[in-house]
Parts: sequence; C-alpha cells; structure tokens
Amino acid sequence: MPISRRRVIAGLGAVSTLALLPRAAFAKYPERPIRLIVPFAAGGNADIVGRIVGDRISNALGQPVVIENRGGAGGGIGAEAVARSAPDGYTLLVASNGPLTVNPFVQAKLGYDPLKDFAPIALTSYVPHVIILNSKVEAKTIADLIALSKKAQISIATSGVGSATHMTLERFKAASGANIVHVPYRSGGALMPDLIGGSIQAAMTEFSTALPLHKAGQAHIIAIAAASRSKLAPDIATFIESGVPNFVAQSYIGVVAPTGTPAPVIADLQKAIAAGLTSGEAPGKLRGMGSEIATAKQMTPDGFADFIRTDYENMRQAAKLAGITPQ
Repeated sequence: MPISRRRVIAGLGAVSTLALLPRAAFAKYPERPIRLIVPFAAGGNADIVGRIVGDRISNALGQPVVIENRGGAGGGIGAEAVARSAPDGYTLLVASNGPLTVNPFVQAKLGYDPLKDFAPIALTSYVPHVIILNSKVEAKTIADLIALSKKAQISIATSGVGSATHMTLERFKAASGANIVHVPYRSGGALMPDLIGGSIQAAMTEFSTALPLHKAGQAHIIAIAAASRSKLAPDIATFIESGVPNFVAQSYIGVVAPTGTPAPVIADLQKAIAAGLTSGEAPGKLRGMGSEIATAKQMTPDGFADFIRTDYENMRQAAKLAGITPQ
C-alpha cells in the first residue's frame, strides 16, 4: 500500500519526539550500583539490618548495593544527604526512629523535613530496647537499678543524643524516677567495648546489639521493652513485669527514597525488599538477632507511611513527657 507524504512526515515527527525524551524513559532500572546510606556508624542495628536488606535488593535487581555509613546528628547527616540527592532510585536511606521521628523533637534546625522529603518504600523490621549492665553492677532487676541510682547516680549510655534509645532512656527516667545521667555515643556498636570494660555502668540499646554480650556472660540484660518476653532469652523480664507500666519501646528499620522518585522504581524496590525478607535466609538472620519482621502491610509504601506518622506522634508525646525541647 502506498505511503502518503503526510504519514511519512508524521512518522518522522514521532521519531524526533522520541529522540528528545531522556534515556531514563527507556532504561530498565537499575543500570548501575545503588547507594544505601546508613546514617549511623558501622556495627549498630541499622547497619546490620541495612546490609542484610542491601543484599536482598542486589540479588533481586541484579546490581551491587553499596553501603555507605554517614553517622552524626542522630542520623540527620545521612538523612539530609539522601533528601538532597537526585530522586532516581540510586540513593536510598536506611531509615529509623532517629532521623525520621525523633530528630524533629530534639533538633531545632533540620536540613530536611522527615514527613515531606522522603518517599517510604518498606518497613523491614523492628527490635525492642533493653537495659544492659556491665558485670560490675550488681543489680539484677529494674527495681535493683532504681534503688542503686538513689544511692549514687547511674551512668547509662545510648547511641547518641536524639537517638531512639536516648528517647527511650528519657521516658524511662520520667516513668521510674531513677537518678540517671545520659552518656551519648556515636552508635550502639561503639559503646559496647566501654560497657564490657567497665567505663560505663549500663546502656539503653537494641536487643540485637546487647544479646550476644548477655549470652556470652560479658554483661547482663535486666529488662526488655517489649510486650512479652523474647523467645531468644526468656529469662529476661519485660519492663512491664518489672514495675514500669505500659513501657514498650523499639527501634524500627525501613528504606526510603527522596521524594519524587518515580513510582515504578519505588515498586521495584518494594518488591525486592518484601520478597527478600519473607523467604530465604534473611528472616532467620533477623529473628536470630532479636528483630521482628514487619507485616506484609508495613512492607508497602502506604503501610510504612502510616507507621511513620503514628510513631511521629508517639515521639511527640514522649518528648513532651520527658521535657525535651528542640535545641
């Protein structure tokens, strides 16, 4: 069939238009390595979970996932770096309480808006907080610790000013009346050598970080801030059992991207994370270190967004209870 001049011109116009479109419109994501920024030093819960999740993303999408630790400001430095990065799916944040839902209530000047500058991808897991004491502290229970603090102030370390464990420590002080001084560190992993060595008396930290020391007899956990005892260490009482009513606290880990990241990219990442954390060896690894796997709903962008908003309001109330004001 003969081709009219009009049809030829129209076809050339379409080709020209397609040529002007960015290459990304045709490219299959991802084409290059993905950076996964952990906003804390290596060795803590966020770093460990981030590396497990990074491996799952890499296996599913066929590109390396490079872990980059950018600690400081309660996770704020790494979070700001991601918020300001290109929304193309190649720079992601291992998101947690600190940068998303604690910093707004302890830091007066943030370089990002935690509710507006990030696109939630998936919640991965959460882990309860615990109080762990060095072997020189004779307290065996929360009641013992409170009693000791009345005689002499107790030093308790956390993973840093404005961290999730710092907020939990402040809540514990307000709820118990214990005489405690806060000792901030760079991360949960960084404080452990000083705890073992006796430089600090105790730490409020994640169960996953403290459990190996407890099992090895290098230090002892006296309470876990969960609704029920952990199957990994059923000898450890909850704060509630120990006389601190309704005291539950946890660190959560998820993955977010900069706002504006294309929906198909978010979908690819979400599928990779959800599949990787519900099959294979990853679930066992997380549970083995004391973490609980997020629910199927929480592993969706909408479910994670709801979780963040709820925790944001909980932290607002916790900061008010503890008398914390942004500085």
